[in-house]
This record gives sequence, structure tokens and C-alpha cells, in this order.
Amino acid sequence: MNGSRETHTGRRRVSPLLILLLILAGWWFLFVYEKPLHDPEAEPRAILARGDLAGDELNTIELFQAASPSVAYITSIEVRRSLFNLNVYEIPKGTGSGFIWDKEGRIVTNYHVIEDASRVEVTLADHSTWKGTVVGVAPDKDLAVLQISTPPGRLKPLPIGESNNLMVGQKVFAIGNPFGLDQTLTSGIVSALGREIKAITGRTIEDVIQTDAAINPGNSGGPLLDSAGRLIGVNTAIYSPSGGSAGIGFAVPVDVVNRVVPEIIRYGRVIRPGLGITVANDRIAKRLGIDGVLIIKLQPGSAAESAGLRATQQLRGEIIFGDIITAVDQHQVTNTDDLQKIFDRYRVGDKVLLTLERDGKQIQLNVILEEVG
Repeated sequence: MNGSRETHTGRRRVSPLLILLLILAGWWFLFVYEKPLHDPEAEPRAILARGDLAGDELNTIELFQAASPSVAYITSIEVRRSLFNLNVYEIPKGTGSGFIWDKEGRIVTNYHVIEDASRVEVTLADHSTWKGTVVGVAPDKDLAVLQISTPPGRLKPLPIGESNNLMVGQKVFAIGNPFGLDQTLTSGIVSALGREIKAITGRTIEDVIQTDAAINPGNSGGPLLDSAGRLIGVNTAIYSPSGGSAGIGFAVPVDVVNRVVPEIIRYGRVIRPGLGITVANDRIAKRLGIDGVLIIKLQPGSAAESAGLRATQQLRGEIIFGDIITAVDQHQVTNTDDLQKIFDRYRVGDKVLLTLERDGKQIQLNVILEEVG
């Protein structure tokens, strides 16, 4: 073509043999070649300096170091008799937590932790184990007080805080023995306030603290602490379909604990204020269309009798209803649980204003509360 040489600038063809060699080399590297498993010159890796702990970490560490010596491991023991040789033997019935209340050896825990136990053992943070004697219980509040006998100066009580000024979002810490693992710390926040839960007796515990700090079986009876390491509640229950922590735990508020525990220590039981009356069953009252608490009977010489309250009577075959309590100090009463929850806020000797329904009219009477069984 015009005497000129034609130049080819197109792609160069790759040899099929070269492609085959590349494939074989890749296959050998992936499937045949093995990197040595051992290296005789292996050395520990260089350690990276941690630096200072964050402020909240230091606070948590200090809180645990200060509070954990006050937390105890509670074991309830049941006595059983063999069906074959009638020998008596002991088996662990359950475990829980507790904490040191005072230097005299009183330990606070949940009532349900030691309920029906034949014997109770208290293991302190130093792993020493002591016999726990029941001082008294408050089943309606799920609280119990034990006594251990230790040498003077060995016990460190927890500092007491407040629960009436808690706020949702505050940091909280729980120390206890979940699943028997002693001295376990979990943390979270106050998730809600003013909750209500049922005690083992069926009675309502008011103003309960809800927290998302992990609380599991074995935490019951242990302390719930604020970020200052003060007791603000006693861990008592979890809400969990699986039986493990689901981020919803409940604690009896310290304001209740600090009122109930001294009464147990002083009297061996909780001193309940009341009127000295017998009332109608709530279901019967509802069937009768009564909205309130119907008084059936007055105890002779009681505060109710002295104040002039009226009991239910039967005259000439006709039942004449007694007074119906509808409010106490302007707090509405619709059933006996309402009435008891209100009385729990008072002490023996306090004066209350009762609002009553009598003969279809509303009247008010002042009554001084007395001790009731």
C-alpha cells in the first residue's frame, strides 16, 4: 500500500498457556501453600499506655470499693426428713442478698428470701459465714431483719440516702449475688418512680423505684445505691418473662425501709396505725353497690368507737349499714387496700380527718390513729 509498511497498534493477545499458569499459581497459593503455624521468634506485643481513667469510671470503682464490704450473701436452709430412714438433713432453699444496717450486726434483706427457712446463713464480703437469727419481718413490705454476732468493729453499715427526691435519669448501682455470684456490681438509671408492686402477701407496696440496672435472681434483698454510694432502695423484684434481667427491676424505696426497719428492731414487727374496726370484704361491698370501705364492727374501746363511728347493725331482721369511709384527709378511699396504703403514711397517735357516708349523707370526723394488729 503505497510501498509503506503497515503498523499494528491493536491489543496484544495473551497466550492461553500464560492464563493457565496464573490460574494454577493462584490455586496453589490458596489451597496448597500453608503459612507456618509456629514462629520461634514470637514476642508479646507492645503494651499501649492506658492513661487516666475517666471520672465516672473512678467514681464507680470508688463506690464499689466503699459499699461492697457492706453487702452480704444470704442462704436460706430448709430441714427435710428422709422418707426411707427418717433422718433429718438440710438443703439450701434459696439464696439472696442483704446489707449491713448497723454496727450491732443487723442485716436487712427481703422477706421472701428467708420466708419459711429453717435456718439462715449470712456470708460477709470477707467470706466469713455467720448464723442469722430473724429479728422480725414485714411481709407487706417484703422486708426482714436478721441478727449476726460478730466481733466489735468488724461491720461497716451502708450510708442512708433519700428516695422522695429521686429523679428519673439518675445513675444507680446495684450490688448483690445474682445466680450465686457474690459481690456483683451492675449499673443503670432510675427508669421510673411511683410504681406499685405486690408483696408476697398480696398487699401493695407503693412508691417503688424502677431501674434498668441488671437485677437477677439472687439480687433480691441487696442495696440499690445512688452515685454518692448511699442506700436509696432494696432490690426486691424483676419483671421478666424469661426469669432473667430484662431491664426492668424494682426496689422498695429507702424512705419506707428507714421507717420499717427501726420498728422491727424495736418491737420485732411493724407497728401499724389504724382505727380498730372490722370492715366488709371488698367483693361483697361492690356487689352491694358500695364505693368505699363499709364498717362492719367496732372494737370495744377503740379509736373508732371513741370518735363516734357507727358499725353495721341488724334490727328486727333488717340490716342497717354502718359508716362507709370514702376519704382520709381528702385522699379518696374506694377499697380496703386504699385505706391501708393511706394509713401506712401515718404513725400511731396521728390525727386524721375521715370523710364518711352515713344514712345517705356525707359527714366528717377526726380520729386519732391507734396501734392495730
